[in-house]
Amino acid sequence: MLRAQMSLAVTALLIQLGMAANYTVGGPNGGWDTSSNLQTWASAQTFIVGDNLIFQFTPNHDVLEVSKADYDSCSTSNPTQTYSSSPAVIPLSSPGKRCFICGMAGHCSQGMKIELDTLASSSPPSASPSSPPTSSPASPVTPPTSSPASPVTAPTSSPPLETPPPPKSTPTISPSSPSTTPTSSPAPSSDVPSAEPPTSSPRPSPSSAHKGSFEGSLIMGLGLMMTILLAL
Repeated sequence: MLRAQMSLAVTALLIQLGMAANYTVGGPNGGWDTSSNLQTWASAQTFIVGDNLIFQFTPNHDVLEVSKADYDSCSTSNPTQTYSSSPAVIPLSSPGKRCFICGMAGHCSQGMKIELDTLASSSPPSASPSSPPTSSPASPVTPPTSSPASPVTAPTSSPPLETPPPPKSTPTISPSSPSTTPTSSPAPSSDVPSAEPPTSSPRPSPSSAHKGSFEGSLIMGLGLMMTILLAL
């Protein structure tokens, strides 16, 4: 516990030092003199504990820290602190109101005076022992009721339609029999008697006729065989 408090104190000090600011009185366009509107400048600032006031002035001026009553009456007879050399750096070490005037005759009544309010620095909250969170008893988890799954019916597929094969055309082969054209001899002139006896046209030999009928039968047989093969 003590270690935690010390750690918090060091942290607060570091934050305070990191947030501290230096304020040049009357700056940046003025200073600690009779020509600057010092109270307007002080009202526009926000001072916190840890900040520093910097008074820069010429040798004909000084800085007196006085009470509220001496501030209002510009009395220089009972100052709480006197700063006669420039620059004068005054730390704002505690919260509350503070009043400063110039101690030279007539300068306070001419406006060389400021009243400011120093705010307390924001310190982190003190660490309190954390109590473990109370856990509520867990309510029994009821499993979700599942409805019986309906049987999935597989889609019935219709048998594929058979495409009838295209009709096969049966080539008709007609047997061609060689036709022999008998050559006719020129008729003898009736005026001129022929010295030679008339010759008769040659008759086809039995071997050539047999050969033609064989070729026709062979072609018919081949055609029948092709028809049977195509029908299968």
